[in-house]
Amino acid sequence: MSLDVRAPALATGSGPALPHAARLPSVRSGALVVVAPAALTVALGLWGIRRQNTLWGDEAVTYQLAGREPSQIWDTVQRVDLVHALYYALMHVIFDLFGAGLLSLRLPSVLAMAAAAGGVGLLGLRLAGPRAGMVAGLVFALLPQVQKYAQEGRSYALVCALIAWVTCALVANVERGNRWRWAVYGLTLLVACLLHEFAVLALVAHGVTLFVSRPPKGVLRAWSVTAAGVVTGLLPLAVVSAGQSEQVAWIGGPVRPYHLLVAVVVGVACARAPLRGGGPVSLAALAVPMLVLPGALLLTASLVKPLFVDRYVLFSNIGVALLLGAWLDHVRRLPRYAPFVYVATVAALAALVPPSLELRTPRSRSNDATAVATAVREAGRPGDGLLHLSGKQRILTAAHPDDTRLLVDLALARDPVASNTLAGVEFAAPVIAARMKEFDRIVVVRAAGERASGDPREEAKEETLRRHFREDRAVEVNGARVSVHVRRYGDSARAEFLRAPSGSG
Repeated sequence: MSLDVRAPALATGSGPALPHAARLPSVRSGALVVVAPAALTVALGLWGIRRQNTLWGDEAVTYQLAGREPSQIWDTVQRVDLVHALYYALMHVIFDLFGAGLLSLRLPSVLAMAAAAGGVGLLGLRLAGPRAGMVAGLVFALLPQVQKYAQEGRSYALVCALIAWVTCALVANVERGNRWRWAVYGLTLLVACLLHEFAVLALVAHGVTLFVSRPPKGVLRAWSVTAAGVVTGLLPLAVVSAGQSEQVAWIGGPVRPYHLLVAVVVGVACARAPLRGGGPVSLAALAVPMLVLPGALLLTASLVKPLFVDRYVLFSNIGVALLLGAWLDHVRRLPRYAPFVYVATVAALAALVPPSLELRTPRSRSNDATAVATAVREAGRPGDGLLHLSGKQRILTAAHPDDTRLLVDLALARDPVASNTLAGVEFAAPVIAARMKEFDRIVVVRAAGERASGDPREEAKEETLRRHFREDRAVEVNGARVSVHVRRYGDSARAEFLRAPSGSG
């Protein structure tokens, strides 16, 4: 496939006027293409925002860390999750102002995604005209991935918003840039990278856009200096967080890459059409790299170390929304295809209803921390033991302490807050086994898809359960299996433990 994405050099003197799509938008049209997609995104974001009052594991991490004091957040992220430190600090401020709850956890993401939708609309307006901008912004708001992460208490919506608007700044700087505008571009992109390191992949996409657009050398020089500043500012975080790579050890292979693959196929097909545009940067030159490159680079890196997760490159949806918006505008202007556009639009909206409904249910996430904690509460009796087969999965119950406060966490030596960790610090394997033998009844939490890690603590838990307990009953919930284990009939381990002299090992 060959795309002619090069744009003409900037007009000077009394040269021909730029096409309509490339002219500066009027205040009225600019406001409409920003406000309408943003309003739709807010409406969709508020619809079912509480998700039946449930919380999933990653949001539980945000909820816990944002509720700690700033010094505790700092101490924790030096050990784990440094890549999200800025986001946790921001959420701490929001929790201080509005209280900790599901709305204060998720509403910032709704508003951020609304800002992203407005930015997509403005990009479409500048690159392909007001109708293409409006459609692109509305398409972006309706994308299932956008709807999903607009209602999630994590940093991805904020990153997406910053990337959308920093891309608007890039287009403006190519047309009429100066030192201060490039500084704003660089600082905004650096903040996006500090919220999540993989936002730097958008910088690569911007570089390719400028390379194929061939702007004046001054623009390339200014962007290069700014890009170097962004990378330099990100480097300390990247170096330190590389030592916390166990946080992504759960990624065994590409996670949900099919959304991106479908978007790439659709977007590239749209780019083959003679899309409306003009000015120094064409819509295809900007949207295709944004859609293709971040995911392609992350998938390539995953050949060495698995890193690809769809939400890490959520901002790639900006590219497919722009291409779809411009393509629909192009097809609508062809008389024989205009009826097809309207029929296809209605069909697409109808097809979006089932996934949109599904996204507002707890089953739309890979686990349900609220359901796990509830199952533990219902299974346990006051004084029972509580055992997480993987200590890292303690986060599934830690966000709901009232559901476990009457149980004894058998493996926990120091709680997450006291230890400045996400899941606490556990006793050594022999101590865990000995504590388990003190109890006749233990509630066991096994996370779904949990794989043997070779941790001696986990092996001690499994071995002690196998030798001295039997499973009495179990319940499967989204993301975990909660079971009750009771001592085997006639087992003498507890009696022997109690008869052992004090201090015996």
